[in-house]
Formats: sequence, structure tokens, C-alpha cells
Amino acid sequence: MKQKIAVLTGAGVSAESGIGTFRDSNGLWEQYRVEDVASIEGWRRNPGLVLDFYNARRRQLKTVKPNNAHRAIAELEEKYHVTVVTQNVDNLHERAGSTNVIHLHGELTKVRPVDCCNENDGFSEKQVFDIGYDEIHIGDLAPDGSQLRPHIVWFGEAVPKIEKAIDIVEAADIILIVGTSLQVYPAAGLYRYAKADAPIFIIDPKDVNVHDPNLTHIKDVATEGMASFRKLLSEREKNFE
Repeated sequence: MKQKIAVLTGAGVSAESGIGTFRDSNGLWEQYRVEDVASIEGWRRNPGLVLDFYNARRRQLKTVKPNNAHRAIAELEEKYHVTVVTQNVDNLHERAGSTNVIHLHGELTKVRPVDCCNENDGFSEKQVFDIGYDEIHIGDLAPDGSQLRPHIVWFGEAVPKIEKAIDIVEAADIILIVGTSLQVYPAAGLYRYAKADAPIFIIDPKDVNVHDPNLTHIKDVATEGMASFRKLLSEREKNFE
């Protein structure tokens, strides 16, 4: 039986591919205020601006590639049962070869009708459309006649897949956290659902406000940190032989 690794990733894992992190520039994200382009209130105020912003994000995503951290995470599947739970909306994990990815905050390459969901049933996946790197604009309608919107979980909206993510963490033998500041809840609290004896590894170049006896902090960027993690994992495997 392969051991299970739950990999929790955030913006830092994609930063080295050239995708900016909005928390590193004074509350601005590509010269936009986060509340204007990544909140349900921003959508209601100016949906055209929000659509233009995500069109630009898709154009950018088309030009970037997975980095060595994405690839190293995908390669863990050779020996382990790996589930990636990511806060990222890009598709770089999939493009690197990861086969089991849960996107907590939605997916940039997908859209859905504005009225397809409610707080009780979450996303109806049958109403989610993959548009790749195409653009959507005001007046682009779903089959039901309603305006299309990005398939993104914005600030002010529920996170429908959080319960599934909790189940993944609870069942994991090893927890790996890469490139997340652990500031955005509810995702930031996921590691707390780990088994009492599950080792927790966190890769982040900055200090982390996590205090757990099972925690190992690899203080480095994602690519270098994953190389260090692979070495630690190899040592751990030898101890279990």
C-alpha cells in the first residue's frame, strides 16, 4: 500500500513560473485592488472590469510553464498516493503531471453561469465550462441564458470543496505545505486536521506562524525547497525499510 501525501499549495509554488502573488505588493494584484477583482462585491460593482482582469490572467497563464517545484510534486506519485489541494487557480500542477488536484478557489480556465450555484449545493460541475485560454465578456451567455462568470471562489463566497480537502488531510500519512502564507482561511487551517503522528513539512522562505511538534520548516523557495524535501523523504524511506 502506498502511503498518502496531502500536498497543500499556494501562490508561492507558482511564483517562480512568473505568476505574481497579490500579498507581496501592498494589497495590489497586477495594479488592481484585490477587493475590486477578487471579491463578490467587486463583481457586483463592475463585472466588466472583473472579466477583463481574468481574461488578462488567462493570457498570462498561456505564456508560463510549470517549474521544478510543480514537477517534483508530480513525481511524488511514483512512490506515493498524492493529492494536491491548491489555493491556486492556475493549471500548472496538471500541466506538470499531477493527476489528482483539488482546486479550493476555482480554476482560471473554466467559467460558469452567474446563477448556477447556491450556498447549499456548491458548484454544479455540469454547469462548469472549460474555455482554455479564451476570453469572456459581458454578453457571453451560458446555455441557460445567464451571463458567464469566472469559475473562481472570490472573497465573500463559500469554499465548496473545503470538506473534501479536510477528508484528504485527515487520511494523509504525510502533509507537505508549499508556497502558502497560511493566512487565507479556511484553507490556512487545513493542516490542523492532520493525524497526530503525521509529519508536517512546510516550504516557505519566510518565517511561518505554525507551532506543531511534527513540523519541519524548509526555509527556501519552492523549487529549492522541494529538492530538500525529496532528500528528507528519501532518508525517511530508508528508516522504514
